[in-house]
Amino acid sequence: MSGNHWRWQERRARGAALVLEDGTVFDGYSIGAPLDRVGEVVFNTGMTGYQEILSDPSYSGQIVVMTYPEIGNTGTNADDMESDRMFANGFVVGEINRPSNWRNVESLDARLARCGIAAIAGVDTRALTARLRDKGTQKGMLSVTGAMDVAAAVRQARQWEGLDGQDYAARVTCARPYEWDPDNTLSLRWGGPDTCPPADMRVVVYDFGVKWNILRALRMSGMAVTVVPAHTPAEAVLKLRPDGVFLSNGPADPAALPYAVASARDLVGKVPLMGICLGLQILGLALGGRTYRLKYGHHGCNHPVKDLDTGKVEITSQNHNFAIDGESLDSSAAAITHVSLNDNTVEGFRHRQEPLFCVQYHPEACPGPRDASYLFDRFRSLIRTA
Repeated sequence: MSGNHWRWQERRARGAALVLEDGTVFDGYSIGAPLDRVGEVVFNTGMTGYQEILSDPSYSGQIVVMTYPEIGNTGTNADDMESDRMFANGFVVGEINRPSNWRNVESLDARLARCGIAAIAGVDTRALTARLRDKGTQKGMLSVTGAMDVAAAVRQARQWEGLDGQDYAARVTCARPYEWDPDNTLSLRWGGPDTCPPADMRVVVYDFGVKWNILRALRMSGMAVTVVPAHTPAEAVLKLRPDGVFLSNGPADPAALPYAVASARDLVGKVPLMGICLGLQILGLALGGRTYRLKYGHHGCNHPVKDLDTGKVEITSQNHNFAIDGESLDSSAAAITHVSLNDNTVEGFRHRQEPLFCVQYHPEACPGPRDASYLFDRFRSLIRTA
């Protein structure tokens, strides 16, 4: 053994492979659950944050490739989860490291195995990332049991339904409404002040795959939070008499959620609205816009976004495969407020007449570390002045 790398011979003997739908094979060895899985293969450019990635419901249906070559050094713990379980269909890394961190409770590979996540290490992630970048996102088969040949893996990957046209929000949403953290015990873990501010506003959050840090950020901004399932109609939300309504992030194709678009359309002009990620796409569709698939998506915590109102640039965390077509938005109703400095895609817009704004990135995440946290205060101001 050298450095912090695990190089267990018995692990390397457990051969595994990621097989893309185009027939490309990337060999490695199993570090997770002994399960074969299909999924959409995406790469994430974050140097760390793997536990938040794996537990983000937005990664449902996806096999995540970490571009940073060494993963696992901080282990895993209870506080860094973004939901109550791990959602990714699979996980691919270059080197799996021995945990060496005071917050570590369980090694990453042990957590993956316990949570039923198929994963492999020893992969040439640089070559894999380059292929996804050049050829675009692909379906893939993560074969770790040794029970499947390449031809069968390619066939299974190609036959998988994929994410397009699929309502993954319905698969990850909560089963019934609930109050977020009424005792303030979870919100205080977020690293803010020692006490939560008084809750002088109430917001309803549509759960399309919401991350806990969004709920924490809303609560730490002085809002009491009620979370409702994705299919909740606007009429039922308005009966709760919220001061504002928030549309969350979530996985897969926004065009597959006509019920959510209808609810959003019914709420415009009746209550202040904020959306993040999938929430932006739903609001864009509700205003008559169109969405489209990105070549390989935005996944990582180092995406530069320019605020067109202030001229400032924020370093943001992102996770989405679809985007809103800015030219499809009615410019008399919607004003684009943020753009990506990587590819000029729409990263935020506001309504010109109604109390509504949204961003494509994740202001509750901390890559900057707090470049975008002002957006929750903006939501408070929007509610207060509506």
